[in-house]
Amino acid sequence: MTGFVGSIEKATLKNNYFRKVLFTGKHSQLVVMCLQPSEDIGNEVHPTTDQFFRIEEGDAKFVFGGKEEHLVHDGDAVVVPAGTFHNVINASATKLLMLYTIYTPPNHPDGTVHKTKAEAEAAEH
Repeated sequence: MTGFVGSIEKATLKNNYFRKVLFTGKHSQLVVMCLQPSEDIGNEVHPTTDQFFRIEEGDAKFVFGGKEEHLVHDGDAVVVPAGTFHNVINASATKLLMLYTIYTPPNHPDGTVHKTKAEAEAAEH
């Protein structure tokens, strides 16, 4: 397929993996994510990549620069400019956080699937 066509909401809600790349183009990448209760993605920065997030289910705390915090919910979107340290934390101790993110330009190898955060961390080191 030359792109992604379908319900991104359904694809996001169906995903149970920490990270799954759905599409990688020359200038962008579509990824679905599922964070376990109280799990976070870890503080990170993408020097040359902007990142868009859309929450499809659950509540998340976004932390910018280690201090600026925003609580977001199902239906909310967040844009993280390149060069901004950020973390996404599942704000629930009992429910999953389901989201999709778009990197511009791509950030992960095409076809990447990490079933767990530990698997993702091992692949990056």
